[in-house]
Amino acid sequence: MYRADLHCHSSCSDGTVTPTELLELAKEKELSALSITDHDTLDAYSDKLFIKAEEMGIKLYMGIEFSTRHKKYPIHLLGYGIEKTPEILNFCKKHQARRLKRNRAILEKLKRLSIIIEEEELGDPNDRTVGRPHIAQLLMEKRYISSIQEAFDRYIGEGKPCFEAGESFTPEETITVIHNGGGKAFIAHPHLIKKNECLRDLYEMDFDGIECYYGRSHSGQEKKWLKVAEERGWLISGGSDFHGAIKPYIELGCSWVDEERVKAIFGDK
Repeated sequence: MYRADLHCHSSCSDGTVTPTELLELAKEKELSALSITDHDTLDAYSDKLFIKAEEMGIKLYMGIEFSTRHKKYPIHLLGYGIEKTPEILNFCKKHQARRLKRNRAILEKLKRLSIIIEEEELGDPNDRTVGRPHIAQLLMEKRYISSIQEAFDRYIGEGKPCFEAGESFTPEETITVIHNGGGKAFIAHPHLIKKNECLRDLYEMDFDGIECYYGRSHSGQEKKWLKVAEERGWLISGGSDFHGAIKPYIELGCSWVDEERVKAIFGDK
């Protein structure tokens, strides 16, 4: 049976397995296709990785997940079928600079609570997209907290004492960048967007699709977003949002889309 997981993360952002290991895991899970949607970076994709995927009989599609904010609320966008154009790569660099500034602000707020993490401990931002999950991992390793979730619940989650929103990009400008890069723009995990006013605004934007199948979401949630897609003539995507050890309860391939959905998004790419 054809199954494609179009939402997963590698160690190039906040996942814990390498792009090659993701392919191997996809083969183990008997997936037919995969899109690695790392946060704000395309570093997972190389000629070597595409060759490896072909050898393994797995179709690899280029994807990315961009962070945006709308009316102060976080909105994530998935970009599919994009190319490594100068505009896309420059936009990724802007996101890396944004994250670096934000991380420094979070570390400073933690330091005020006598929780010491040095910036160097997060690793080289040129090697991967560094974000809050990496800070949470260090908090756990240093035994300030006992789990990744506790780090977000007590310190670095939205509205918590060490949270920092940082600078941001809008969904509209991100959609434009994705389209200019030859890709299609999708609303990621819409069930996490709790403000109806935000959803109403997003429905009026120039999206190509919406993520209807996600992680361990139930059929009731899926039906809601499938209806939204149908009403707007949008394409439908889906995937696990696999992160490896960061989210051990999410398995690669636990959510997926069929071949018809994949062809509608990527065509002959």
